Amino acid sequence: MRFLHNDDLGKLLLRLCVGGLILLHGIAKLLDPASLNGIAQQLAEAGIPSFVAYGVLIGEIVAPLMALVGWQARIGGLLMAINMVVALVLFHTPQLWTLNGQGGWALELQGMFLFGALAITFLGSGRMAVRPD
Repeated sequence: MRFLHNDDLGKLLLRLCVGGLILLHGIAKLLDPASLNGIAQQLAEAGIPSFVAYGVLIGEIVAPLMALVGWQARIGGLLMAINMVVALVLFHTPQLWTLNGQGGWALELQGMFLFGALAITFLGSGRMAVRPD
């Protein structure tokens, strides 16, 4: 069972999972300008300049790519985590203490993204990366 003791493979799998899934959300926003405009409008209603919406592209495209290839993965993880905290605070606060129809946390996907990104921040890329840290 020694083959199960491979921290670098575990870090790679975590980076591929979290980075890949968040990247898909970023690509969807990039391909659908209406969703980015909707985010900008919600930010403006909250008193935040609407151009801040473009920060979503950093948190959902640039940062996941950093994590996927393992280049500055800790910074990429931190950027993804910040992106998720902003999303939770600005858009998902009413769901924070609610359950979905199956009894799970209504924000389980967002929570998995947040804590997975934090794990990447603390663990780094491992040896299976473009630039191991």
